[in-house]
Amino acid sequence: MTQDYIAFNKTGYFSSLICDYLDEKAELESFYNRFPKLENFKAQIQDKAASFPMENRKMLVSVLKKQYKSLDTSAETNSHIELLNATNTFTITTGHQLNLFTGPLYFLYKIVSTINLAKRLKAVYPNQDFVPIYWMATEDHDFDEINFFNFKGKKFQWNKVASGAVGELSTEGLDAILNIFSKDLGQTTNAQHIKALFENAYLKHDNLADATRFLANELFKDYGLVIVDANDAALKKLFIPYVEAELFNQTSFNKVTETNNRLVAVSDAYKIQVNPREINLFYLEKGIRDRIVFEDDVYKVLNTTIMFSKNAIQKELLEHPEKFSPNVIMRPLYQEVILPNLCYIGGGGELAYWMQLKDYFDAVKVPFPMLLLRNSVLIRTEKQVEKLEKLNITTENLFLKRASLINKKVRDISNIDIDFSPQKTHLEDQFKALYELAEQTDKSFLGAVKAQELKQLKGLDNLEKRLLKAQKRKLSDEVARMTAIKNELFPNESLQERNANFSEFYLEYGDQLIPNLIENLEPLKGEFLILNL
Repeated sequence: MTQDYIAFNKTGYFSSLICDYLDEKAELESFYNRFPKLENFKAQIQDKAASFPMENRKMLVSVLKKQYKSLDTSAETNSHIELLNATNTFTITTGHQLNLFTGPLYFLYKIVSTINLAKRLKAVYPNQDFVPIYWMATEDHDFDEINFFNFKGKKFQWNKVASGAVGELSTEGLDAILNIFSKDLGQTTNAQHIKALFENAYLKHDNLADATRFLANELFKDYGLVIVDANDAALKKLFIPYVEAELFNQTSFNKVTETNNRLVAVSDAYKIQVNPREINLFYLEKGIRDRIVFEDDVYKVLNTTIMFSKNAIQKELLEHPEKFSPNVIMRPLYQEVILPNLCYIGGGGELAYWMQLKDYFDAVKVPFPMLLLRNSVLIRTEKQVEKLEKLNITTENLFLKRASLINKKVRDISNIDIDFSPQKTHLEDQFKALYELAEQTDKSFLGAVKAQELKQLKGLDNLEKRLLKAQKRKLSDEVARMTAIKNELFPNESLQERNANFSEFYLEYGDQLIPNLIENLEPLKGEFLILNL
């Protein structure tokens, strides 16, 4: 088992905003609280300890015990839940949708990053305790984003009519997915374990929230992971003051809009991930999760006949806080209100929208968490490593787009030079003399000289492409092997972790898969890991 690393900004898969954040560019400092370095956690601990109420701790522990009541819970997880009662215990949190059978592989990397950072912090700050948290996005309602997973290039999709919060969806019908999936798994011991895991998670639990909690617990209970379902009336009660401010003051809309304007002003390359609405809340009932809007002096729930006066919606909030669901703008605040959290671990897109929220957090006086980019990993087998070595493909070469990789390697291994850059430079030098001649004789010829230059440069480009194409035919065996290994490791020209499901690798490595990840992922490393298993 060996490792290699590549800088995130050399992969070609991460935005300029995230790369600049990792480089700690001074222009971005006002958009986050503290950069995730071990020494910076000391002040973060002090801020959270001073602001997080004991009432919230007790409520959190009470809800967690209720949610874990029917689970086979490890001693490590039980201990972590109890530790949350203590004022010197803090959380490290990641969140994810309820993707079918975990969805893409990076689900594992998020949680492993969270577990490993909690362990690292305990070693550095022994007087505090740190609990890894997986926040289940049970209130999301975009079923099309979560109803499938990929296995060895094949898509397994759960087709059903769905509405409302996905956590409440019935798991009925998933037996059909298992039947199809089983045929592709084979009959090995590891295959049997995968089938049993799917069956126990989805066929023995009535809704998607319970199924996902069981699945995540089975995969990570040995490491003390604590899973939170925040779609809970008791937890929502703690959030009432912030929901009131949202309904009546539109604080998030004003503050996030200001931040977005500042962010774009820093660089045109920075893309706004989310735009705030005047009210960033949904109304939640069985089968319904629709936006709340304020129109004609009343609060309306879109796509329904439900409406409230100002007094009525305040009464509804006090009596039924569980019916008010934060959207992407307010969900991070809800998380930080109910958890004694220090750091949020997420992907590039997640961190980008968190950076739009710093001014909003400051306005409502809730400490803004540290933001850490999750570990990214490319897993390679021994056979794949051997193939790459025979083709002399380096790590940096491997991250090139497929066409660029093949063109580069064809040039490298070709016995003729198919780079016409010197000829193009020579041609441009010759035309400089022609431009000077036209300038001295008749300036009207400048356009004709330019047209002729472009024509000849284009001719060289076409000739270069034709020769390269001919050389590719000559080296077709090497091209085919390069294409095959590139497609294996970067399916659909995307990162492996965004396509493949963990089951594909569990089939190969079994119970050693997660321990290997725990051993090798360093959350504060700040580089993309290439892991040879």
